This record gives sequence, structure tokens and C-alpha cells, in this order.
Amino acid sequence: MHREDTIAALATPLGAGALAVIRLSGPHAVEIAGKIFKGRQSLESAPPGRVLLGKMMHRGKLLDEVLCTVFRAPRSYTGENVVEISGHGGIVAATSLLRALLESGARPADPGEFTQRAFLNGKMDLTRAEAVMDLISARGEASAHAAAAQLEGRLGHAIEKLREETLTALAHLEAFIDFPDEGIDPESGAALRQRLDALQTSIKRLLSTADQGRMLREGVRLVIYGKPNAGKSSLLNLLVGYDRAMVSEIPGTTRDSIEENLTLRGMPFRIVDTAGLRESDDPLEIEGMRRTQRHLEQADVMLRIIDASTWNGETPDPLPHEIIVLNKSDLWCGGAIPEGTTPLCCLDGSGLDALVAAIMKCVRPDSLGRLDESVAINARHQHCLFRAGDFLEEAMRSLERNDAPELTSIELRSALASFGEIVGAVDTEEILGKIFSTFCIGK
Repeated sequence: MHREDTIAALATPLGAGALAVIRLSGPHAVEIAGKIFKGRQSLESAPPGRVLLGKMMHRGKLLDEVLCTVFRAPRSYTGENVVEISGHGGIVAATSLLRALLESGARPADPGEFTQRAFLNGKMDLTRAEAVMDLISARGEASAHAAAAQLEGRLGHAIEKLREETLTALAHLEAFIDFPDEGIDPESGAALRQRLDALQTSIKRLLSTADQGRMLREGVRLVIYGKPNAGKSSLLNLLVGYDRAMVSEIPGTTRDSIEENLTLRGMPFRIVDTAGLRESDDPLEIEGMRRTQRHLEQADVMLRIIDASTWNGETPDPLPHEIIVLNKSDLWCGGAIPEGTTPLCCLDGSGLDALVAAIMKCVRPDSLGRLDESVAINARHQHCLFRAGDFLEEAMRSLERNDAPELTSIELRSALASFGEIVGAVDTEEILGKIFSTFCIGK
């Protein structure tokens, strides 16, 4: 990435719409936009944040009538000079205007390059930069709320606190290195170990949010399984609101897994309808059941569907995060619905609200159904935290062995670097390329 370049991109989806927004960022953003902007006031003389009405002219042709806003460095999203152009929506108008800006000296922005420049210019740390894309791609209210919390900097603040604590421990240790004759006295050694214990506790607390973060970003893996003709596909259709899976009275209709995404009470879900479990000599059915087992191993919540019309009344012991669903409950002739089962009738939808409530209780165990929205780490954060924890653990072992302070210091420095990698304090080009390549162009 050449930060001396001025980049341009369409910041709104390409297609018919009321508005199309084009964004420029870089040292020559105002100059380039000013070449084709014609208004009562020039862009070069416009006060920061002032919206100007004008016409965009290129090669003697009128491209569009637009509103232009100038943001001066460093008080902009990227920390550079930024111009945002709001024109009329439409493929031809937007692409013609963008082409004119590129011909006037800008270059096309790479995916995520605006946010990457914001990070490199100190406008946000790496956790907040990642939260930008999380917010854009959020599939439910809970996902969006968690992303907004991270964009606000809550995770970044938590990591910075860990860095400060580690740096303080390292500074105390360096003092003993500077005065080797004195060594680490028992009282100071105990205080250092206590500090490292507290750091490990904080790391474990953050790591405990990894599953929550995965579910918020990717969706809760909800697997529907049971015997053939129990109503698994009917339940999938009932949840998504249309006939997603084929339903038939013939056993074994569903031979492969069917996945569908939806949102339940603000939470994203990946629902999997699986092949029925039974004895079979059919190779296709056997492979379908093998896939069912794999999905069950990866499930966050399992729905075991039982056909009430053929059920003997014996309630199986539920596995962790499993709900026993008694489908076709209107055909149950055994008296009261047994405890430990959730009655449902896919035919008329009765019992669906209670089932959804039971599902949400599995995802959100507390009675209020609230998520810890202060942090929700992703896989990259998790990897760095595991590494930091390993280095801190080795530092504690080094203290217990009464190793030279220099050896303990190496482990603390490595832990410090792992924390720094999370917020981007360690500039690793490979890491940045991996993160920002997943962004949409224009952001």
C-alpha cells in the first residue's frame, strides 16, 4: 500500500438507489475532486465539514449534480484529507463519476484500504478496525451490538490493560537485572507471581468469550436430528418460514444435510436439517448419517426430534445443549406430556414459541437472555491470547526454578508482543494483509 497515493472507491452498493457515495482519501483528495467539481465555492477553499452543492464536469460533459463534503487531515475517518461525494444512485452515473476521478489522478482503493489507513494513521487500533467489518456483516441485533461495543474500543481497552500490567511486571524484573547482586527477594518474587496470576485470570476471562464471538459472527450451529419421518424437515421449514426442505411420508427423503441461515430474537443461527438415523444398507443413507454425526459433534444446540405418534413414552436423557422435541404432539395418546420434552406441532405451529425460548436459553443460559456484549473475541484474538498465556506460564515456571531474571524477562517480552499483535502494536504486514483483504471495497 502506497500511502502517498490518493484512493477512490464507491462506498455504497452498485445499483439503482436514491444516492451513490464516492469516497476519496489521500494527500491530493481535495485537488483531484476539485478538478471536476464546479460550484459557487471551490473545494480547495471549503471549510472542513461544509457541504457544497455543485456539478461534476469531465471533458466538457455534465456527469451529475452532487453534494461534496471535505474533511481535512487529521480530522477525518482515515486521518488524511477526505472528500465524500453524494450523487444520484444508478450504475451508469456512479461508475462514470468514479472513472472521471480515477482519470483525474486517483487510483482504485483496495479492499479495506480506507480502514487500513485509519489504523496506520492512529485513528483506531486493530480490534476496532476488525469491528468495522463485523458491524457491516452483522446478521442480527446481538451481532451488531457486540460489534458496536468492540468498535467503541472495549476489547482494545481490555488488551491495553493487559499490556500495561505485563509491561509493569517486566519493568520490575528489569530492575533486578540492573542490580544482579541483590537478586529477587522472596517478597518481590511473590508479588511478581501474584501479578502474573492476575494476568492469567484476565486472559481466561477473555478466552471464555471465544465461543460467544464465533456464534455472533458465524451464527449458532443448531442441528436438527432424529429418526426418519419424525418431522425434522417440517421443523426446518417452520423455522425459516417457507418450504426449504422437501417433506414426504417416505422414510429417508432427506439423505444429505440442508443448511439455512436465519435470525431468532436478534441472534444469528445456522440451522442444519440432517438425514434420519436408522439401520440401513443404502450407501447414500449411510453417508448421510455419517454427515449427521459430524454435524452433531460441531453443534452448539441440538434438537432431538421424536415422533409422538409412535413414541413409547420413554424420555431419553438429554445431552448437554440438547433439547428433546416431541413433534406431532397433537397425536400423543399417553396422557400428560412427559417432563423433559418440549411439545410441538409443525402442522399448525403450536409450541414453536416455547421451543424458540428453550433454544435461546441454551444459547444464553441466564434467565434474562443477555449476552456479555463488552467483548467477543475472534479466532485471531484467541490464538494470540493462548500464546500470551503460554509465555506467562513459562515465566512463572522460570520464577519457581529461580532462573536468572534475564530468562524470565524473555518470556514476559514474548507475552507483551502477543498482546501487542491483537491491537496492532506489532506491525506485521502479513497480519494486516490477511485482515483487511476480507473488507469490502470502499471501507
